[in-house]
Amino acid sequence: MKGPIVIIGAGFTGLAAAYELTRRGIPVVVLEKEADIGGLADSFKINGQQIEKFYHHWFNNDQYIIELIKELNRQEQILFSSTATAIYLNNKFYKLSTPMDLLRFGALNILDRIRLGLLVLKARRVKNWKELDTLSAEEWLIKLCGRNVYKTVWEPLLRGKFGPYAGQISAVWIWNKLVLRGGSRDKAGGETLAYYRRGFGTLAETIAEKIKSSGGVIKTSTPAEEIIVREGCVKAIKTPAGVIEAEAVIATPALPIIADLLSPYVSGEYIDKLKAVKYLANVCLVLELSHRLSDFYWLNVAEPDFPFVGIIEHTNFQPPEDYSGRHIVYLSKYLESTDKMYNMNREQIAALSLPYIKRMFPDFDDAWINRYYVWKARYAQPVISRSYGQTVPANQTPVKGFYIATMAQIYPEDRGTNYAVREGRRIAGMAADKIT
Repeated sequence: MKGPIVIIGAGFTGLAAAYELTRRGIPVVVLEKEADIGGLADSFKINGQQIEKFYHHWFNNDQYIIELIKELNRQEQILFSSTATAIYLNNKFYKLSTPMDLLRFGALNILDRIRLGLLVLKARRVKNWKELDTLSAEEWLIKLCGRNVYKTVWEPLLRGKFGPYAGQISAVWIWNKLVLRGGSRDKAGGETLAYYRRGFGTLAETIAEKIKSSGGVIKTSTPAEEIIVREGCVKAIKTPAGVIEAEAVIATPALPIIADLLSPYVSGEYIDKLKAVKYLANVCLVLELSHRLSDFYWLNVAEPDFPFVGIIEHTNFQPPEDYSGRHIVYLSKYLESTDKMYNMNREQIAALSLPYIKRMFPDFDDAWINRYYVWKARYAQPVISRSYGQTVPANQTPVKGFYIATMAQIYPEDRGTNYAVREGRRIAGMAADKIT
């Protein structure tokens, strides 16, 4: 080999790819433009304890990440916990954690409650997801549970998540969500989720240390500025610190970023295809409170005028004692990067959001807030539109030796660290097979 395999991006896809390559004895260099590793699972500290900037958890059936943790001999760090889910609709809270909760869901009549409850069972009977690829989520949900259930429950949630794209979202996307969450249940029908003790950032650091101990190199604050291609084959990566020779390259950032790297060497039609995938940004307001807001871990907000679609009370999942007694709450909003809220500063976002928290929780007092944080991600959620399966780009690009593995290519599943690990290890195997 003339050089290492260079991996662009130290999120969980890039780290998993580097881990797999070093296991095979192949030298790697990982380039990360940010100062920290982890990608969308990047962390910050509250009273010395790492916690994710954007809420994270696993389902109890997320096999790929759990297998990796076992290989690292860190399985004792996985914590499983039952969680409570609810929806805030028409200024009321409705618990939706178990089948019995569905039967008590007063926002629907009894027949529609049964239709809603049977939805997961109907989704799990789908054997071939490709049959859903040309359908919108709206079309499929109305067919399965009726227009009233769709209008009451699903339409507000889809609009809250995808905004103007809600009517275009693929049935495959919502089908996968239903199957995944429906399969992560305990014997009583409640949801069981998993978390990594001391946070996902700690896991990312553990993977990074394993990579380094096996001879790999991870360079943070080092963006890939250009790729160098000769005779149709990638040869090197230009960075602010110099040029790195490369036997192959695996790129894991968002597709528009990859398109810019490839555009000097690839046809406009291919570049247009990469850039055609739309992404929503995310704004996450994280509150560090002295009091609990509710008993729910995951609270879907189905009110169209609210500036967030979800309230995730992390310390109803992991105990507040892990954070010096603080109660940690995420307020999440997906939106376009041109949206006014995305371009607000920290104080403006808090000022916009807190009145709605008070509307939901009348006992809430500003004095409960010890600190608050605002995190933003430009490429947080690919817009999985109808017929998306026909547009997903292949891992091999027109440039020989240049591979792509991004969250927009995780299909029919949705993005997340579990599938990031699967795809990272798979693309590493593809690249290794070509050069060994």
